[in-house]
Amino acid sequence: MKNKIFRRISLLIILSLMSGMLVGCWDQLEIEDRALLLGLSIDKAPADDGKDDLTTHIKNTIKLPQIRVTAQIAVPGRVPLGPGGGDSGGGGNQNPVWVVQVYGYTLDDALNNLQQQISDPRYLIHLRVIIISEELARSNLDDLNDYLRRNPEVRRRIWLLVSEGDASKFMYIQPPLQRVPTLYILAMMEKSVESGKCPANYLGEFWTTESKWGQSGNLPYIGLGDKENVIIKGLAYFSGGAMVGSTTPIELGAYMGIRGIDPGGYSVLFDSPHFGPVMIKIDERFSKSKAQIKNGKPHITYNIFLDTSLDEQLHSSTPVSSSHSISELEKSLNQYVTKNFYHAILQSQQAHSDIFGMGEKVRAHCPSFWRANIHDKSDWERMYSDITVDFKVKVSIRRVGLKQK
Repeated sequence: MKNKIFRRISLLIILSLMSGMLVGCWDQLEIEDRALLLGLSIDKAPADDGKDDLTTHIKNTIKLPQIRVTAQIAVPGRVPLGPGGGDSGGGGNQNPVWVVQVYGYTLDDALNNLQQQISDPRYLIHLRVIIISEELARSNLDDLNDYLRRNPEVRRRIWLLVSEGDASKFMYIQPPLQRVPTLYILAMMEKSVESGKCPANYLGEFWTTESKWGQSGNLPYIGLGDKENVIIKGLAYFSGGAMVGSTTPIELGAYMGIRGIDPGGYSVLFDSPHFGPVMIKIDERFSKSKAQIKNGKPHITYNIFLDTSLDEQLHSSTPVSSSHSISELEKSLNQYVTKNFYHAILQSQQAHSDIFGMGEKVRAHCPSFWRANIHDKSDWERMYSDITVDFKVKVSIRRVGLKQK
């Protein structure tokens, strides 16, 4: 009898413990009931727009310039689920995203205004691309960065890009290779990193460099082609928390060479004195640097190694066909590349933007000098324009291709 009572009590205890596992998804929220933001663009609002949604404040109580936020929201059932399937998302030829434009005084204010226009709760967990206009980037981005850092839904591996002109136009493009514009921009940036055309400067990387006293932040700088394609135009570099300039694509290649970022990807077309115009492809990059104090100022020495291949030789009667001719071409290429490196450094020094992280080298190799002279990031940005740099470049042409005569 006692064993039977004991078994019943044990069974009741087990059932009561298991009941907590049988409640199901009581707080579930289906993905179809969420407004998933895939991409955002942020511009300064024109002064004559005069739009104020009054979602978060009383009229005429805020005296700040407004921003214009354009959001790409995924439409459930229409986003393609696989490669190449025009109908794989079940939506036929319907637009897989809904583009909504709102205004606000901050990004948080604008997103609250966005919530007033959509029925489903907004989520940033699938946000992959944020594009800000150059006009906005040239102002202080502290408020924008503050909101993004505080929001737990924002991934550190999303792309923060600076656009030439208005950023909103990138939310309306319709690329033939991808039905979702944001996913096209995402794939373009990721594949550019893989092919050595662009450094992996994600949002988290930008925050990391901006937080260092000895390095200035930089972001990919993009433009719009023939209304359907996006062009990587270089790097937007910052000083004092604001954009102060941008590079060209070939200068972006110089930046990656100085930093030693692999794989190589850029090609160089230059006029060799002995062999005429030639196209050289950079296959691999490697860089070592050291900082020391000379005449009371920091001096940085770079040892850069470039493995290259000869892609093309144009209009020349002197072919590159012997070890001696390859050596001559390597000398010419060495001089050309070194000149580009110095030009990239000079341009960044004039803008007081240490995108190469030379200050971090000084801090690591000369700590006593750093502690005595640098008390804030602005101290190094001012000093950066006066430091000296020396390049020791070693170029090797590994392949010259085959040519039948």
